[in-house]
Amino acid sequence: SMGQLFSSVLKKGALLIGAIAAVGGVIGYLVASTNGLVSALIGATMAFVFVSMTALSVWIGGKLSLGGFFGVVLGGWLVKLVGFMVLVASLRTADFIVGPVLFGSLVVSILGSLALDAIVFSKARIPSFESK
Repeated sequence: SMGQLFSSVLKKGALLIGAIAAVGGVIGYLVASTNGLVSALIGATMAFVFVSMTALSVWIGGKLSLGGFFGVVLGGWLVKLVGFMVLVASLRTADFIVGPVLFGSLVVSILGSLALDAIVFSKARIPSFESK
């Protein structure tokens, strides 16, 4: 079912981003001490929040009409875009942020999540039409 699919995506995504946070945190710590560790963890957390918001908006939209679906998904995308811009602007001036570590952690987390989504959805066996 769709509920199981989204649950699987969120669980596997959390595990993946957790692993990326751990590896990125170690690399960040080795590169820039505690500030690098914190930057890697913030990047991975940002990715997890935004990936979860995407899954949630698609799940909620799936319960609505087609127009409602597109409205929820587009609205979620706009919220994420504005939220990301505000968050990056506020973190930009923070003294404890190491930009390259934050960026690397964020990019690797997002790319990993996209690959995981593609794999999970391609293996899902969900009918594309309902029988009456």
